[in-house]
Amino acid sequence: AEADVIGMAGGDGSLAAVADVAIERDLPFVCVPFGTRNHFARDLGLDRDDPIGALAGFSGQERRIDVGRVGERPFLNNVSLGVYAGLVHRREHHRRRRQALAGVRAVWLSLADRHATGFVVDGEPVTARIVLVANNSYSLELFSVGERETLDAGRLHLFTAEGWFPGSWEDRSGTRFTVDSRDHRLRAAIDGEPAELETPVEFSVQPQALRVLVPPAPD
Repeated sequence: AEADVIGMAGGDGSLAAVADVAIERDLPFVCVPFGTRNHFARDLGLDRDDPIGALAGFSGQERRIDVGRVGERPFLNNVSLGVYAGLVHRREHHRRRRQALAGVRAVWLSLADRHATGFVVDGEPVTARIVLVANNSYSLELFSVGERETLDAGRLHLFTAEGWFPGSWEDRSGTRFTVDSRDHRLRAAIDGEPAELETPVEFSVQPQALRVLVPPAPD
């Protein structure tokens, strides 16, 4: 039987692949926050502590939101290169080895790495510890990115930073970016999940490509 709606209960790293099926079949998508981080659910306006409440989306209101692409792979939040990507890979490595405090160890090793990396962004040399390509713009907070005010502006934002503080971040906006490096492969974190990408890395945005159902607004 043909589905009328596709839903997914999971964290950020699980959602994009299912959302891509919804795009391919032109079906509405329901996000049920269940797992780690749930930044996408937060930016949709869902209560991350109430997955049962998110089920009301199946009879809710439709929104159209943007989807980012790295190559052909979709992302709903962002793709990180540099120090944060290294942190994600280290955390996963230690987790697989079942080491206690894997996240703490990964953070300590990443903070201890003081070397910036050379990238080339659309032909321009850039030295940065972090490169973050975001599906729409984020507010910047100490040591992290914050929330997004919109999910449907049709723009990617490429943030680069030589340091941790928001004042050191530079923001570029566009619909496409190419990121290159002298390395043939780059460690990446795609919606918080570890990945490796072949260079040059192509980023693009699909404006309002995903139909999302959210719970009705309260009266």
